[in-house]
Amino acid sequence: MTIKRYGTGQTGAGKQALPFARAVEANGWLYVSGQVAMENGEIVGGGIIAETRKTMENVIAILEEAGYGLEHIVRVGVWLDDPRDFWSFNGVYAEYFGDHPPARACVQSSMMVDCKVEIDCVAYKAP
Repeated sequence: MTIKRYGTGQTGAGKQALPFARAVEANGWLYVSGQVAMENGEIVGGGIIAETRKTMENVIAILEEAGYGLEHIVRVGVWLDDPRDFWSFNGVYAEYFGDHPPARACVQSSMMVDCKVEIDCVAYKAP
């Protein structure tokens, strides 16, 4: 089995080195690490709608780097800082997946950085 890592040596908030890969691919499976609405080391402002869009853009960028697309996602994990953001989040999320959504879990959680949402996913594409 071949394992390929994407985005090692990245930095996060405050330009601190991150001790994990942005994604890892093994036998057609791609595991994307949790993404937040970060741009140039800082969380974008604008509330849950803007953060969800930026977070999804970050997920898509990693998928594309590895040769995958949204159509390859089989499972998504979502963490929301505030459960009152659930319906606004869902409205944006639906724009990306439409009639073919993946399986998903969504929970409320305190965040490690000052953000409103974090998203990870697992994608599959036959090798």
